[in-house]
Amino acid sequence: MNLAKYKEIAATIRKRISDGTYPAKTALPEQIKLAQEFKTSRMTIQKALEILMFEDLIYSKQGSGTFIKSNAASLSQLDTGINQYIGTTALFKGKSEVRSQVLEKKLRLPTPDESEYLQLDEIEAVYDIIRLRFLDGKPYSIEHSVMPAKILKNLTKEILEKSIYYYLENKLGLKIGSAYRKISADKPNDMDQKYLKCDLTEPVLQVEQTVFLQNGIPFEYSTTRHRYDQGSIITVTKGNGAPA
Repeated sequence: MNLAKYKEIAATIRKRISDGTYPAKTALPEQIKLAQEFKTSRMTIQKALEILMFEDLIYSKQGSGTFIKSNAASLSQLDTGINQYIGTTALFKGKSEVRSQVLEKKLRLPTPDESEYLQLDEIEAVYDIIRLRFLDGKPYSIEHSVMPAKILKNLTKEILEKSIYYYLENKLGLKIGSAYRKISADKPNDMDQKYLKCDLTEPVLQVEQTVFLQNGIPFEYSTTRHRYDQGSIITVTKGNGAPA
């Protein structure tokens, strides 16, 4: 699969949504027709459409096709996604001191699920990172992040102890866009008890997410577990995939 090709196709379709070529509430051309137009495979078209689904511009209706959401034209003109994610360090800048302890860092090949989330080939290496985050000296969260090595390049311990997102934007010149999140409650596991000082009777807040650059490329798949009494998470709900 041509990784650059599906991003170009997503950008073209996004522009057509923005300028009204593909009007709101109408169906996109069938995947086979798009594949013929762009002289590519259906798999590449599917990857392009996945980007637009994560951006909340389109939705799929089983047996009927893929449709443009009613507010897609305005959303497609935004510089960032409605669920833009700035990271923990930037979120608390000027309010609290954020510190990170690296519990684990290694290079490995992605699992099938990680390959899917990060849109990687199975032979492309990823960084597997576990960090304990402190807020004003108190355990705040455990972050388990998987990131493509080709994007993060030389990810040092010094960077991990500070801010990965600062490094991404200010050193690599990349821009962070939107995040697709699943938030749930869970019982504390062994790591929660050890590092977050959670009691067995205290719940933890778990955030599973895929974070994208502004160009639609996913660069992080992560699971973050928070103490229930250490802050809160604010998010914007976009809906369940039905017409907006």
